[in-house]
Amino acid sequence: MNNVFQLPNNSCTEADLPEGTRRMIAGQERVLYDGYWIKTYPVPADSLQAKKLLIEALTRRLFNHTEHGLNIPGTRLAEARAAYEAETDPPRRRVKAAMLAGSMFNRATDIFRKLVELQADGIEIRSDDALMRECGQCLLDAMELGRFVLHRSGEEGIDELWGEPFRAFSIPVEDFYESRYIKIGQSMRDIDKIAETMISTFTPIPGFTSIEVPVREFTEAAKLKTETMRTDANIFEVWSQLVTAGERLANFSPSAVTIPSHTTALCHSVSDGLQLLRNGRDLIFYITRARTPMPKSTREYIERCSNYLLTGKAPFIPAPLPG
Repeated sequence: MNNVFQLPNNSCTEADLPEGTRRMIAGQERVLYDGYWIKTYPVPADSLQAKKLLIEALTRRLFNHTEHGLNIPGTRLAEARAAYEAETDPPRRRVKAAMLAGSMFNRATDIFRKLVELQADGIEIRSDDALMRECGQCLLDAMELGRFVLHRSGEEGIDELWGEPFRAFSIPVEDFYESRYIKIGQSMRDIDKIAETMISTFTPIPGFTSIEVPVREFTEAAKLKTETMRTDANIFEVWSQLVTAGERLANFSPSAVTIPSHTTALCHSVSDGLQLLRNGRDLIFYITRARTPMPKSTREYIERCSNYLLTGKAPFIPAPLPG
């Protein structure tokens, strides 16, 4: 199985390569972003049919990563809008705004599906067609409402996911694929950042000194999954490798440590440490599956690790959204 190739820090020649450079590595074309050689895939023809399939896939992906209850049919758009506009309670208004965004995405997908069917029947669809304009407006309005939507973790939204269907609608398919490679590189960068934080936080703590191996195994599996599409022939190996590495990290058991009763050294809570490790595992999972950075969650996780190392206690974090 191929591994993700990363530029070495001391490489003077390759480090100067421009972003977007392509190269054949071990018989596979890869593109360079953020210091990672990312696996590329063939770009489908830039047609209404290709855009339809892409927007449908992006919409399913969107609902798969966001909070529950947002997959409102496009046929209920008027109801969703009325419910949102009539709501005065701020928390409920946020949720109804998210539900309205979901309905708008589904309406746009419904319209695009019909346009492709008309084109298949020999009817020319121009870019200034009224239905094309309505489809684009639905995607744009949904993207603007995306700021009200949370990731399933409840920690933050992923604005990039809400913008992707609109970008797929408005730019050539080839350009959209390239934009995804950029986000994959950024995701790999943050996965490595979280992993290095976990290692530097826990290896100095008695009982956790052997944590580096399971963290690195999980991180490498996560980066491999991040660059691998679900249609890839290797997905069975890649996904199973990620899941089992995640299980090993989550089931990590600290070694027994004897601490003299008279010591003045800082004692770290084992239960807090294990919970913090699992939080890091979950965050890497979220980024890997979405193939999109989560900067707020990443920043806050690094801050919690720093606090734990200094105080021995992990700060309180909000409970995730209902599963």
